[in-house]
Amino acid sequence: MRHLKKGKKFGLKAGPRKAFMRNLAGNLIQQERVTTTEARAKELRRFVERMVTHGKKQNIASLRLLISRLPKSAAYKVYHDLAPRYGERKGGYTRITKQTKRRVHDASKMATIEFV
Repeated sequence: MRHLKKGKKFGLKAGPRKAFMRNLAGNLIQQERVTTTEARAKELRRFVERMVTHGKKQNIASLRLLISRLPKSAAYKVYHDLAPRYGERKGGYTRITKQTKRRVHDASKMATIEFV
């Protein structure tokens, strides 16, 4: 039974899955827009919005938490650039736009995720 189990597994074990999300989140934070599959975009939204919420606290504990969960340059960008940008916003920092074209080799549904 899968009761109370949230999130997609993407066919990966826990360690590779965490590394995958960390790298995808780092790319989104650095470029502020990433095109990926719909499932990955929806999972990435959960991860990145939590990181921005932690960054909004603006204390040393939240900075250390960001550094532990993101690449260092992405963690500093969240803490110093993105968190102040969304200071008065209560949530919903990202937007997912579904693409009409599917990926060529496996016809996966594609989406673009970006910061609002």
